[in-house]
Amino acid sequence: MDDFLIQRTDGPTWEVAPSVIHARQALARATADLLGVPDDALEKPWPWMPGEEEADVRYGFYRCVESIERAAGSAARSLDEAAIRRSTATRFVAPATNARWELHGALKPLRDELLDADPGGGEWTIRQTLGHIVATQRAYAWFTAWWLRRAEVGDFPKRVPDDVVAASGAPDEAREGEGSLVDIRLRFDDILDLGAGRLASLGDQDLGVRARWSGLPVTVGFRLGRWSSHIAEHTVQVDKTLAMLGRAPTEVERLVRLISGAYGRLEAVVFGLPPEVVEGSGAASPAAALRDASQELVATGASVRAAAGN
Repeated sequence: MDDFLIQRTDGPTWEVAPSVIHARQALARATADLLGVPDDALEKPWPWMPGEEEADVRYGFYRCVESIERAAGSAARSLDEAAIRRSTATRFVAPATNARWELHGALKPLRDELLDADPGGGEWTIRQTLGHIVATQRAYAWFTAWWLRRAEVGDFPKRVPDDVVAASGAPDEAREGEGSLVDIRLRFDDILDLGAGRLASLGDQDLGVRARWSGLPVTVGFRLGRWSSHIAEHTVQVDKTLAMLGRAPTEVERLVRLISGAYGRLEAVVFGLPPEVVEGSGAASPAAALRDASQELVATGASVRAAAGN
């Protein structure tokens, strides 16, 4: 299905760096542990530093945020010290992964049965909202590629023509929203990662190519920069839907969302960069910072859950 994007863009496809994949897995393990902590255990003692006075379980969550933020600073410094300057395109797409992890933080505590719960008032269900997010993210990537191919073409249609959309084989929103929450979240990750891996290598001239968004005249660079705000826009919509359903987040769920958002800011430091740049070499590479954060996240999550007695 991704041939449409591949065939209409030049250059390499940058895969997600191994250290980023490992960090995502560590985040999943840690947050699964932390979501097992009940709110009434947050004031229990947590032996963060054996032999010293104990902190409490609640601080364990904030400790995760602190370790991730420290890693983000270390990763950014390693890029500076290696004199690696991010291109304009990578700077445009990087905030999208921050927005992505904010959304994941909102979704991770939810059960599948909430996907189709009707909030009333003509509002979308969570499944419909997520189907729209995924379909639009795919369209941002695929049809940005179409506009790029038309850089030297004289006419400037109001929108990508219907026959091009039909020929692309792009799934509609209903199809993009099929399956469990895990299925939809993985689908979203795949298209966001592919779009960034394919388009983050664009040069400044490419970013200036004329394009459209909602019928309005914009540039390819505008379309890349729109990724993050669109994800954030519909994360707010998910929050509104949950409020309408009477499903308020627990304190633990709010804390886990903070951790997910912090991780998004860390990943944004390296998102869209070639894997060889992320992996680097030696103890001062971005990958080293990601590995350190991953190790501490997993250990802290397990330790906090044990201290909570769950």
